[in-house]
Amino acid sequence: MKWFWKYVFPGLFGLFIYANIRVMNDTLSHFKFWRRAWSITGIELVFVVVTGYITMYAFQKLFQRFDKKLQHNINFKIVLQELAWVVIIVELINNIVVTPMVALTDDGLSWGDFANINIIPLLYCLIYYTVVRSNKLLQAYINNRLLLEKTTNDHLQTELKFLKAQYHPHFLFNALNTVYFQMDDNVAEAKRSIEKFSELLRYQLYDQQQTVPVSRELHYLQNFIELQKVRSSDKLQLQVHFDDSLTEEQVYPLLFLPLVENAFKYVGGDYRITIDARKEEDRICFTVENSIPEETAWIKENSSIPRNGIGLENLKRRLELLYPVNHTFTAIKKDKSFFASIQLPVI
Repeated sequence: MKWFWKYVFPGLFGLFIYANIRVMNDTLSHFKFWRRAWSITGIELVFVVVTGYITMYAFQKLFQRFDKKLQHNINFKIVLQELAWVVIIVELINNIVVTPMVALTDDGLSWGDFANINIIPLLYCLIYYTVVRSNKLLQAYINNRLLLEKTTNDHLQTELKFLKAQYHPHFLFNALNTVYFQMDDNVAEAKRSIEKFSELLRYQLYDQQQTVPVSRELHYLQNFIELQKVRSSDKLQLQVHFDDSLTEEQVYPLLFLPLVENAFKYVGGDYRITIDARKEEDRICFTVENSIPEETAWIKENSSIPRNGIGLENLKRRLELLYPVNHTFTAIKKDKSFFASIQLPVI
């Protein structure tokens, strides 16, 4: 089949255009071309066949050149440039090869002949271009969109890994501080804290799949809370409730940790922390509320409390990347406490 398109089709294409021009001219002038010398018709046939081969060769080179551009990008400007070159090639070849031939045969070149030479071949070449290139342009568009999406996804995955990695030094710093303070008072408790710390670290280092069952994430948080309780004040009033119905629902790991970390870090006043995880219809709701020190009581209710730590900023960005349109994140001051909430769709 390739042999046909390469060696036969160009000549047939030239003959087809020539036949259309002859039909149009002869019908209007009531002329019968077979009444003239066959040598003239033979010369015209040779010229139009050669023109067909030259045109198809030029198209082939043109398309190969633009195919390289289409591999990297496709837009209206590139398509318009290719189309403009098709018009230029057709007009140049016709006026260099066909027009002189017509001027030297029959009764010379008339304005009607000139118009037919420049319009009819161009129309058929544009039809040919549309048929041949439409599939290629569509495929190039699809490939470019897929490449763009892959590049964007790779960038987002890299950013997610970077944000997730930032939790590790943050977590290590807090956990090591806890063990450090225990070493002076109770070595046995320090050993138990190290065990908890090892289990938490194992989860962060090895459980790197995209999503995990929410029960595993809550178990991780329970261990983290136990570790934090060791270094907390005796005045701490801690309430933790994890809904038993939360089991196999999938969540991205380490999304709830920053809220719990901040609660223990910024708790003050009457030292009250409430942590709650529950399932509401088709959403997972995780809320943390902690009382705040007296020096922040002047902040207007329902206003955001500026906290410049790594935790909340990373959390906001991760939620935007992982749940771009179907999550809810709230962090506001309520009376004498700070309230933070995440609502995620059930996966």
